[in-house]
Amino acid sequence: MNILKAVSSFGSLTLLSRVLGYFRDILIAVFIGTSSLADAFFVAFRLPNTFRRLFAEGTFNAAFVPIYTKLTLKKDEKNFTNTVFNFLLISLLALTLVAEIFMSGFVYLISPGFVNDPDKFKLATDLSRITFPFLLFVSLSSFFSAILNSNGKFAVAAGVPIILNVFLIISIFYAHFFDHSYVKSMAIAVFLSGLAQLIVLIIYSRNFFIPKINFIIKFGDQLKVFFKKLLPSIFSSGVMQINILVGTIIASFQSSAVSYLYYADRIYQLPLAISGIAIGTVVLPVLSRSIASDTNERVLFLQNRSIELSIFLSAPAAVGIIVGAEEIISCLFGYGSFDQESIYNTSRALIIFGFGLPAFSLLKLYSNFYFARGDTNFPFKVSVFTVAMNILISLVFFENFGFLSIAAGTSISCWLAVFVYKFSLKKNNLHLSDSVFIERFAKIFVCSMVMGSLLYYQFFYFSEKFLVNDLTKVFYLFLIIGNSIFVYFIMSIIFKAFSIKDFKLKNYK
Repeated sequence: MNILKAVSSFGSLTLLSRVLGYFRDILIAVFIGTSSLADAFFVAFRLPNTFRRLFAEGTFNAAFVPIYTKLTLKKDEKNFTNTVFNFLLISLLALTLVAEIFMSGFVYLISPGFVNDPDKFKLATDLSRITFPFLLFVSLSSFFSAILNSNGKFAVAAGVPIILNVFLIISIFYAHFFDHSYVKSMAIAVFLSGLAQLIVLIIYSRNFFIPKINFIIKFGDQLKVFFKKLLPSIFSSGVMQINILVGTIIASFQSSAVSYLYYADRIYQLPLAISGIAIGTVVLPVLSRSIASDTNERVLFLQNRSIELSIFLSAPAAVGIIVGAEEIISCLFGYGSFDQESIYNTSRALIIFGFGLPAFSLLKLYSNFYFARGDTNFPFKVSVFTVAMNILISLVFFENFGFLSIAAGTSISCWLAVFVYKFSLKKNNLHLSDSVFIERFAKIFVCSMVMGSLLYYQFFYFSEKFLVNDLTKVFYLFLIIGNSIFVYFIMSIIFKAFSIKDFKLKNYK
């Protein structure tokens, strides 16, 4: 198996989804900006979308893949798989029904600040009733994605989120040309896209699993182990999404803050799609098989190379975000209703998120080192600590710094979690950085700094080009970023900061 090829396939499709998501957000920024309508939709979208990211970006995989992989090796996975499906179906149907009945309470929990604006609160509640079933569809979709990933089929699972963005883009144009409510059209699109994703994944998974609906659940030993690990893995693998959800709750007390953080989140999620999510998703099944086969040498090799690849991708992305945050936000969102104040405030949040980007990526990998061994307890404890620190930092500094304290809380708490993981892995002899990694890390750091200097000079030299309010500034943005990335990769090749051949595993199927 060529891990780099699998990461590239998974990451490119995930990145395509994020790019379409960015285009979707441009349309939202142009037509509704950072208004109360935008805040209401983002809250209605936040809850089901948080669960989408929680399940789709590794949480379900963390509990399911190691057990499924072991059972597959023994040709004994069918009963376990079908029982998990039926339990998920029953529990998610029940949760969706309860949420639809008590939706105002759910909305209050994630946006208590909206209570001071009854119209915004009612709109957010109405929209949430439409979007919430997306949670049911996407959670079941993640189940089928995990089956495909476990069997080395990453492309379809990575590609289905594209459906969501396509549906949302179509809904925005529909609302514009037919004078319909933008936010209600988008809410309906969220619902329909979730159903479409589930249908596609069921079709592509039929060679590995065909569901048989049964409302009588028999809890065997493997199923008990799975559910014992699932809840901790939801919290630990999805710590970033939980932090974002916590941030939404706190930000709801400041006007437009939810929107500022949402747009900033959309930018750093682009590189995170490859540097954290794609690498973590692809490496987990390989690690699980290597650990099950007691090939410790390969385990350590995989761990070092996956961290190396994550830093190789996330470090220059972080530098680029920090150096060019305002220009990036201006070029990507600064049109129509998205005014100069929105650009300034969103870019400040983005800079802080930029400092945290490498940590966001590494958390995906470090938690997987435990998940692959069937341990979800320690990542759960780290995640509780991370979320607690995030809440503490956000609340303590919110009065003085507003929404910026939320971005800072997310970045700082994730870096603290990375250090905790690093210390524990070394202490328990579960991971040790080899000499190759240390050497390449130093080279990646130098190459990133050189690239950052080049970016800074070009943004300064072309500063007047970014003062205009038309699409010509986008040309200069891509020109500057493009040649800087080219220089980074050329330097990396010259100084041997990265090796492609390390990711070709000949003995893995």
